[in-house]
Amino acid sequence: MSRTMRKALSALAGALALGLEAAVIGAFAALVLVVLWGVGSRFVLNAPSRWTEEVAIFLLMWVALLGAAVAFRRRQHLGVDALVGVLHPAARLLLAMVGQVLVAVFALAVLIVGGAVLVRETLEAGQVTPATGLPMGYVYLAAPISGAFILLFAVERFVGLARAGLGPDPGPAPPLPDAEEGP
Repeated sequence: MSRTMRKALSALAGALALGLEAAVIGAFAALVLVVLWGVGSRFVLNAPSRWTEEVAIFLLMWVALLGAAVAFRRRQHLGVDALVGVLHPAARLLLAMVGQVLVAVFALAVLIVGGAVLVRETLEAGQVTPATGLPMGYVYLAAPISGAFILLFAVERFVGLARAGLGPDPGPAPPLPDAEEGP
């Protein structure tokens, strides 16, 4: 892959990541407001809202799945690296590359393909949510959308790792450009 293509991939992933982060923040803010309305309508107005629990559950699904993609790009996901730390740098690089391939395969097979089948079948079956009447297929769109982001970020990281491996001693896997380190 040429340097221009790598930069374009990184720029695309970065721009999409910013949009994704904004969407997660917006969905989380909506989740907070919906839950507050549910509590307020129940205990203050003494007239419980029937739709708030359902909408809160669906927003939580979207926040969790899209947030997982954000965390993956930022390298803030859970990982166990006790074994990796004692490996030779070349073995660490190879293991990191294999890991990205496995993540990409999972994202493609389970989240994108499996999620798309789930969305299509629930839309075809006409399943709707009981309180809001929203087609369930739209709720399940979170899976293939998050899978597409995770796949993109795994490809981006794999390309970066492969490029790092072209030198004489690759050392540890380099961080992604513009990726923030975890706490």
